[in-house]
Amino acid sequence: MTKPPAEFGLIARHFRPLAGEGSLGLLDDAALMTPPPGRQLVLTADAMVEGVHFLPDDPPDTIGRKLLRVNLSDLAAMAAAPLAYLLTVSAPRGTPDRWFAAFATGLAVDQALFGISLLGGDTTSTPGPVSLTLTCIGHVAPGQALRRAGASVGDEIWVTGTIGDGALGLAALQERLPDPDGSLAVRYRLPQPRLGLALHGIASAGMDVSDGLVQDLGHLCRLAGLGARVEATRVPLSPAAAAAGPAWRKACLTGGDDYELLLAVPPCRAAALQRLAEAAGIAITRIGAFVPGEGVLILDEYGAPVVLDSPGWSHF
Repeated sequence: MTKPPAEFGLIARHFRPLAGEGSLGLLDDAALMTPPPGRQLVLTADAMVEGVHFLPDDPPDTIGRKLLRVNLSDLAAMAAAPLAYLLTVSAPRGTPDRWFAAFATGLAVDQALFGISLLGGDTTSTPGPVSLTLTCIGHVAPGQALRRAGASVGDEIWVTGTIGDGALGLAALQERLPDPDGSLAVRYRLPQPRLGLALHGIASAGMDVSDGLVQDLGHLCRLAGLGARVEATRVPLSPAAAAAGPAWRKACLTGGDDYELLLAVPPCRAAALQRLAEAAGIAITRIGAFVPGEGVLILDEYGAPVVLDSPGWSHF
C-alpha cells in the first residue's frame, strides 16, 4: 500500500482521535452534521497567532485549550450550548511532532470537559509564526440567543468572575509583574468560558470581555444608543490582581483576555440572575448601570472620572 503524505499521517496521529460524530473520520472533504431537533445553530470563529495571542514558549497543550475556550466563551455570551468545532492549524515546516501531540492532548482534555468534538478542518505549512483558527458550533432554542443589542436605561451592568487577570497574567509571563503562585499566568493561558447560564428572559444584552472591559462595554452602549457608568471599586478583582496594587488598576479595566461575561440586566431580574449564577457556581458582580448619553464613564472611589489612555485592545 502506498504510504500517505506526511500531512495525512500527522492528521491520523493527532487529530483523528479528536474527531466526533459527523466528522467521517476526517477522511472526506467536509463533515456532515444534523442539528439537534428544534434548535438554532450558533457559529463563531476566532484566530490565535503566535506572538499576538500566545507566547512562543507557551506550552502547546495550553495553546490548544485556550483556542477552544475563547470560542466557547463566544457561545456562552449568546447563552448557547457547544456542539462541535472545526480547526485550522498553520505551522512552520519542521515543527516537532511532539508540539502537535501536546496541542492535541490539550484539545482532548477540554473536549471531555466541555462535551464537544472535532468535525474537521485543515493543516497547512507557513513561513511562520504559528497561526490557528477554530470555528465553534453551538445551539440554542430559536429566538433565545442573547444579543449585544438590547440594553435599556436603568439596566444594571453585571460581570462574571474577576476582571484583569488575563492582562496581568501576560505581564507576569513577560516578567513585568510578580506572580508568586502562578495564578495570573494560568488565567492568561486558560480562560474559563462561562457556559451553562440560561440567560434568556434575564439579561437584555450581553457579550464576553475579550478586548478590555471598558472597550467591550462601549460596544453594548453604542448598540443601545446609551452611556454607562461604572464604579471602579465594584469591579471584581482576584486576590492576585488586588495584590498587584493601584498601578495596575487601569490595566485590569482595559487589558482584555478576561473572557468573562458582561451583561445588561433590568433591576427586577437581578435576583434571578444571582440565583442562576449561584446554581452554576459562577461568581457575579454588579458594577454599574446604563444611563442616557454615550460612552463609558469610570468613577473612582471619590466619584471622580478615571482617565484612561486607551479603552482596550485593537488589532488595527
